[in-house]
Amino acid sequence: MTLARLAAGLFALFLVAALGSPANADAGFVRWIQNFETVAAQSGVSREVYRAAFAGITEPDPEVLQKARYQPEFRDKVWDYIDNRVNDEQVAKGRSARAQLSTWLDRIEKRFGVDRDILLAIWSMETNYGQILQRQDVMRSLPRSLATLAYLDKSRAKFAREQLIAALKIAQSGDIKVSELISSWAGAMGHTQFIPTSYRAYKVDMDGDGHANIWESVPDALATAANLLHRNGWQPGRTWGYEVIVPDKYRGKLERDNRSISQWASLGFRRANGRPFPDGGERANLVRLAGDNGPAFLMTKNFFVIKRYNNADKYALAVGLLGDQIGGYPGLVVDWPRGYTPLSTDERYELQKHLSRFGLYDGKIDGKIGSGSKAAIMALQQQAGMAQDGNASKALLEFLRTR
Repeated sequence: MTLARLAAGLFALFLVAALGSPANADAGFVRWIQNFETVAAQSGVSREVYRAAFAGITEPDPEVLQKARYQPEFRDKVWDYIDNRVNDEQVAKGRSARAQLSTWLDRIEKRFGVDRDILLAIWSMETNYGQILQRQDVMRSLPRSLATLAYLDKSRAKFAREQLIAALKIAQSGDIKVSELISSWAGAMGHTQFIPTSYRAYKVDMDGDGHANIWESVPDALATAANLLHRNGWQPGRTWGYEVIVPDKYRGKLERDNRSISQWASLGFRRANGRPFPDGGERANLVRLAGDNGPAFLMTKNFFVIKRYNNADKYALAVGLLGDQIGGYPGLVVDWPRGYTPLSTDERYELQKHLSRFGLYDGKIDGKIGSGSKAAIMALQQQAGMAQDGNASKALLEFLRTR
């Protein structure tokens, strides 16, 4: 037996040792980890770092695959997505953080030119101002998560391999300990949820301690987010877009057209709040995420820069709307075409408690109406002989209050 084969065999035994028995391990997954060590080593990752990262990991993470199949940016109705993220609770938290971090936000704005309220909105969207980092049901082992995707998800395998190597290099550099490499299901890290390659490209040591620690340093995390937006073309002092009223003759037309604000105004487009457009030379695209019956927007360049953070219209719109409200601007003038009266944040908490009381919901009481809450609502509606639409409506809450 060659030394290389002996080393490989010993590494395989090392991987399963933590679980006490090879019978508890996924043999194919263990082989994948074993074989990928050579790939990582060829990319500059030390064997010591690699083996420390995978100590005790012998099975894929099944929850990673479940989360990969459900991404709310692409599945939720736009108003459900927005309601869960742009609400009184998140605005209040953002305003509190704005006051507490004012000195750091001044420095970050001065250095990168990115609006502080947009950065706070991103922080809210990504980790609920850092609170999600403490949730073990969300945060998980980064090496295991990415190895799971590389091993079992063909569509994400290349991405996962690249991110895994980048993450191991981050640990090797000393920015984070190997034992502290945790992430969400797809390898996004820290307060502002950077995938490893993006972290390496945009990291900023804002607090000057020698490491860009987006896991523990909020200034570093917000500055790293600002650097990403800045380097992707953020235009300082400009908005992300304008809510507008579309002339009747253009209903169903001009979607995604790009024109100057002056050209849009000449066609009869006007701001929904009645104020004048500040810069007629700025270019914008018409975007209507709920069709003609919902709010319409002229989206400027900064909207599309936000999409470099997450390439989904719903995400960028939620960031923009939340940032505006953190900064003191009112919400939408035209409401979403829900077809029902929505609940306040407090009422959403109450709804989940009622559903839990009836044994229909066992998820977290967090005021967010996700897939678990919707399934519980539909189960209740079925029992009550209602239309099973899954909507968290005022009428449904009133019904529950009487039971």
